[in-house]
Amino acid sequence: MTTEAPKNIAETIIAELGRVGDFQYVETPSDEKPQVPYIIAAPEGIKLHDLTKQHRDAREALVPLQRTGKATLHDLDSLIDWTNRFKSDATALFGQITPTPKLTTVIDYHGEGASTVDPLNGDPTASYGRHTGTYHFPVSEEWKRWTAISGKALDKDVFGEFIEENAKDFLDPTPALLGNNTDSAEQWEIRMIEIAAKVQGRFGQYAALNMLSREFKAHEVGHLNVSTNRDTGEAHVQFLTEHRDPDGQPLKLPNLFMIAIPVFEEGALYRLAARFRYRKAGSEVKFIVTLYNPDVALRDAAREAMRSAHERTSVPLMMGVPEIGAA
Repeated sequence: MTTEAPKNIAETIIAELGRVGDFQYVETPSDEKPQVPYIIAAPEGIKLHDLTKQHRDAREALVPLQRTGKATLHDLDSLIDWTNRFKSDATALFGQITPTPKLTTVIDYHGEGASTVDPLNGDPTASYGRHTGTYHFPVSEEWKRWTAISGKALDKDVFGEFIEENAKDFLDPTPALLGNNTDSAEQWEIRMIEIAAKVQGRFGQYAALNMLSREFKAHEVGHLNVSTNRDTGEAHVQFLTEHRDPDGQPLKLPNLFMIAIPVFEEGALYRLAARFRYRKAGSEVKFIVTLYNPDVALRDAAREAMRSAHERTSVPLMMGVPEIGAA
């Protein structure tokens, strides 16, 4: 007894058509050209029937013709390992910083070199970019907390609770910062000294800031300043106010302090300068903390992580959105 091999869907349809009338092959795929459509002309006015989908579905029922899919990785190490697992000479990395930082690997990106125009066989270096992996950089909880209060006027009690709850983030200024001495300063200290010079500020310690939030008192003193133009006789009267401490001395407060927080989850700590000021309205005092150029820190942290991925995968890194595999 002879056992026949099971027929695929296309073969079954053709066999059935043979029972009801003649048909003609218009185009059929082969092992050499599997992407050619499977088209036959059948009765009823020689109506065309495109069996390409049925044929390809049957062919890929057990083994796909190519790897496809979009992976979402939850940390940078996983994206690097995933890339190393599947990469080829055509694989490429694409980094984006805005609107939110992310890194995408296109495993089957276009091959290197000029394209080949061949209507019959196509371009052997061309691809559809159907196998991709993406990592969206999640900002840290510390980053969320500090950017949430940056630039906002806080009550003394709210400000005090905030700095106590985040005391671990503070860095006390080094001797180089206190003395503005760059002779033996490290690169990050020089950067902080330059920031202080730009904003005409000086760095303070966490203990002083904590004390301010608990015991700050400012007395407002006003006086008239009268100046006269001797040529015209015109007089200018100006009312000036200044804040003094309880002993009557002018207030001298540090207007800068430093924090060290990770920009991204499980990332390295970044030193940031924060400007400190207060606003007095009647008997109420508001404290305002503003991070200095946080967008620069975010950009630098993202670029450093992307460079690390490039070095650990040996895959080309380009900044932007790929024309394939980006959806």
